[in-house]
Amino acid sequence: MLTTERRAPSQDSTSKLTFKMKRYNPEDPTLTFVDRDDEMDFLCEDFKSLRALMSCGHAVTPMSLTKWCRRLLDQGESKFVCGQTGCDAEWSFEEVCKMALLTPEEIEYFEKKIFYLCTIFCPGCKSSVLRADFRNLCVKCTLCKADLNRTFMFCWQCLRKWRGTAPRSDRCQNDGCVNKSLEILRNCPDITFKNVKGITGCPSIRACPTCGFLVEHSTTGCKNIFCTRCKVQFCFVCLKITDDCLETSEYFGPCSSGVAPRQSNLWQKHDLFY
Repeated sequence: MLTTERRAPSQDSTSKLTFKMKRYNPEDPTLTFVDRDDEMDFLCEDFKSLRALMSCGHAVTPMSLTKWCRRLLDQGESKFVCGQTGCDAEWSFEEVCKMALLTPEEIEYFEKKIFYLCTIFCPGCKSSVLRADFRNLCVKCTLCKADLNRTFMFCWQCLRKWRGTAPRSDRCQNDGCVNKSLEILRNCPDITFKNVKGITGCPSIRACPTCGFLVEHSTTGCKNIFCTRCKVQFCFVCLKITDDCLETSEYFGPCSSGVAPRQSNLWQKHDLFY
């Protein structure tokens, strides 16, 4: 339960600080440009600008990089990870700013989004606190301990003094403590696949069976989906890892084990549903 004090970025200071960093420049001698087709193919865009090598060795155009990183932030991910299948490298914010053609508004959006995804204000002392373990709702405020000479633990979800045992990923024992992600999983409508036949009663939003990240199927293409957080591809219908699902079924057909029920735990593995 790691905590730290941070200040929210102001509208003026964040942009000024970021613009001191180098941005995308084809003439930059510190960058290596390549002419090859290994751009992040999952974006399905045909951007014509030069591709530059990221620290992980994969090449991206600035526009594809911007779109990918913004997608990660909008889906609740606070880290920038490479989107190539099989690569789990994390890019620094400085590297992203250097390579992507970010407008001043985009830079401000990126910085504030990252800050608010990782921090929350302690209900005791009102200082900003960073949660390191995303599977544990119980957070310990070190500033409260320093000021009051006692440990103060609160719930990241309901922002009240922690009650019950820890660690827990679903809720504390306070009345009314509700996991919004689980509420979404319980109440989202069913999906109607446009290209997959014979599937009914499948929820439109799923939690990745590997990391618990919420994902939504576009309704087009095959029934498999790629988790942007942990880089695992799984079947949206049966919640098995894609390779396991394809042992007994096809990309565009029903699963042999049927439709997995609505999830009641963000960290359930696919084999616990049966």
